[in-house]
Amino acid sequence: MGIKPTYIKTIGNELLEFHQDKFSNDFDENKKAVSGATSIQSKRVRNRVAGFITRKINTGKFNK
Repeated sequence: MGIKPTYIKTIGNELLEFHQDKFSNDFDENKKAVSGATSIQSKRVRNRVAGFITRKINTGKFNK
């Protein structure tokens, strides 16, 4: 993989903090939730944020 840029982590952590009920362990659902909760124009950035959130939920590093 690689190291995630800090802006991806920052956006993902803030979304999980304030909108945790919108996210699940499904990447496709999280893409839609990120689009609805933010004004990110770039598809690539949106997907990276959704992937970060999905991975964080699936690895158990975020407690709901």
